[in-house]
Amino acid sequence: MDSIPLSTLFIILAILLILSAYFSGSETGLLSLNRYRMRYLAEKGNRGAKKAEKLLKKTDKLLSLILICNNLVNISASALATIIGMRLYGDAGVAIATGALTFVMLVFSEIYPKTIAALYPEKVGFLSSHLLSPLMKLFTPLVFLMNLIINGLIKITGLKAEAKANHLSTEELRSIVNESGKFIPSSHQEMLLSILDLEEVTVDDILVPRNDIAGIDIDDDWKSIMRQLNHAAHGRVLLYKGNMDENVLGFLRVREAYRLMLDKNEFSKETLIRAADEIYFIPESTALTAQLLNFRQNKERIGLVVDEYGDIKGLITLEDILEEIVGEFTTSTTPSIEEEVMQQSDGSILIEGSTNLRDLNKLFDWNLDTEDARTFNGLILEHLEDIPEEGTEFELNGLKITILEVADNMVKQAKVVKL
Repeated sequence: MDSIPLSTLFIILAILLILSAYFSGSETGLLSLNRYRMRYLAEKGNRGAKKAEKLLKKTDKLLSLILICNNLVNISASALATIIGMRLYGDAGVAIATGALTFVMLVFSEIYPKTIAALYPEKVGFLSSHLLSPLMKLFTPLVFLMNLIINGLIKITGLKAEAKANHLSTEELRSIVNESGKFIPSSHQEMLLSILDLEEVTVDDILVPRNDIAGIDIDDDWKSIMRQLNHAAHGRVLLYKGNMDENVLGFLRVREAYRLMLDKNEFSKETLIRAADEIYFIPESTALTAQLLNFRQNKERIGLVVDEYGDIKGLITLEDILEEIVGEFTTSTTPSIEEEVMQQSDGSILIEGSTNLRDLNKLFDWNLDTEDARTFNGLILEHLEDIPEEGTEFELNGLKITILEVADNMVKQAKVVKL
């Protein structure tokens, strides 16, 4: 070493510091890459993305390679700086070289390159992959030996080396959608979040209650049946005989009934029953995501929701599920949330008893329990365990509720004040 000029030693030291900065920046850049964008670019033919994706498939080997190379470079730089210090300042040069090299390496070989890599992970990561790929092949035996030792230490210490699956949870997807900002329009964000919510919602949460189902009793007189068909609010009506809970016959398409009307010789109760479609039954605990797929698989658009005893709880259609995603887009005789909730000038809110609890939670960001009740009336009865009288006041979930109207064993309207 004494025969090597100082100028040459300084050049070699500078090269070693640049290599140290390269390996430090490569580590941060590759590990900061967005895996999904990298996969997209790789599929588009980006060579750097392809190599980076291949390296990141085995992160443990990649880290071993970078750390081996970085430590070799740093140790060499430290030894070289010590030699330069001793040749310039004698024994005191060791301390001077250590202090100076520590400062230079921290600033120019660690902090600065890692900051740049964190700001521009794609540029740094993709560029680094071109050199790291051949280095990986060159150092494969050493990397394999290091990983063997590390895995042995992990087993000795009783830890488990489990590969982390590169998948996003529902909560992570929700955060990504919420933080997408200008990249996704707000209306699209709401639809995406609604799709994520479908897994947590069952058909029981959005069904049309049994009492609101438009049905025709086939035992009614002919004029009554004709009147109900002519004033049908929906495209299909439920046919039943005597009692809806005991003897449902099928769903009749109103358009098909009109077609039969043209042929007066064939228009009778018997032909109506024959024209009705078979009933499609749905368990009340079915998740909306599953039911959406079931509708498609079974080529159905409407079904009756039944409980564990087979009793009819209500009705649900394909449109009901789609409206959970995109919002209401069909005309309906069912009042909207805006019609059931009335804001008062004093800050209180008048709420109809039939209002859906999930709609109230969404509208006011409340946290009303939807586990055992579906409507505001049901929540009140569940809490009080009795049918209240008008004027009854109580507190629930930080809300002061006053009963305003009770009829037919139901709370028709209540006033709510947030405490």
